Amino acid sequence: MAAASSFSVMYVFVVVISILGSSTYAQLSTNFYSKSCPKVFSTVESVVESAVSKEPRMGASLVRLFFHDCFVNGCDGSILLDDTSSFTGEKTAGPNNNSVRGFEVVDAIKAKVEKACPGVVSCADIVAIAARDSVVKLGGPDWDVKLGRRDSKTASLAAANSGVIPPPTASLSQLINRFQAQGLSAKDMVALSGAHTIGKARCVLFRNRIYNETNIDSSFAKLRQRNCPRTSGSGDNNLAPLDVKTPNSFDLEYYKNLLNKEGLLHSDQVLYNGGSTDSLVKTYSSNEKKFYSDFVTAMIKMGDITPLTGSNGEIRKNCRRPN
Repeated sequence: MAAASSFSVMYVFVVVISILGSSTYAQLSTNFYSKSCPKVFSTVESVVESAVSKEPRMGASLVRLFFHDCFVNGCDGSILLDDTSSFTGEKTAGPNNNSVRGFEVVDAIKAKVEKACPGVVSCADIVAIAARDSVVKLGGPDWDVKLGRRDSKTASLAAANSGVIPPPTASLSQLINRFQAQGLSAKDMVALSGAHTIGKARCVLFRNRIYNETNIDSSFAKLRQRNCPRTSGSGDNNLAPLDVKTPNSFDLEYYKNLLNKEGLLHSDQVLYNGGSTDSLVKTYSSNEKKFYSDFVTAMIKMGDITPLTGSNGEIRKNCRRPN
């Protein structure tokens, strides 16, 4: 009886350890592919460097792709899946439709990686590495990317539309709450928002701000109005840089713009509008070391959001469809 009892205890212990091991992100590591695909970093970097050299905005798009992937059911490459007869993917969801881009770059990376080491590197990990390389290419900080994610076999339009991705109309409390729901602090949120030092936004996303909001520099509003007509439906897809001064450099200008009431999106300016995050914006506007350090910490934390590891998911051969 005692032997049977001790066996049962040992069995339960082993099962618990097994479950914990497969359900946490402890399996992610910076040297995950050191033996199975040692050329993965140089391979990804070469494609990203080429793409960003041709179009600097692509760097911002690849960072955003990582963000929009991780916030919907974790960093699992689900955003890359095309619609099929059995499910509608995330590409046409409100936060992504006519907005998220960079899929062709991911395809090009995947093709090169598959030649170097077939069936080894996940699309989810490729997105994570490409985001880091994009930041570095545009003059931002470098960091060691944690790897070992596997790819989801499906995607969820409903999840992508559920509001987990904060809209550009979000209030400060909404932003803080959406990030906290993903295990990210208010500081992480403000640091990650600094990615808006690169990239562009469509007129439809900032029209209301430049015509109707008061916490905006008047000359900045007039500048943006030149390319964004007041009438809805007119020029909706016209683009403007999120950082008007150095749109292709990963620097501190985004935060300096906020101090001058020159945030392009409502969700940008609320970070500096008399609220709890004002002091962080001030700090980041003049302390590159602090901003870079906090940004890197937040990017690594975001990459830890419920990844598929172990035997969960798969390693897709084509990032656009399950195997």
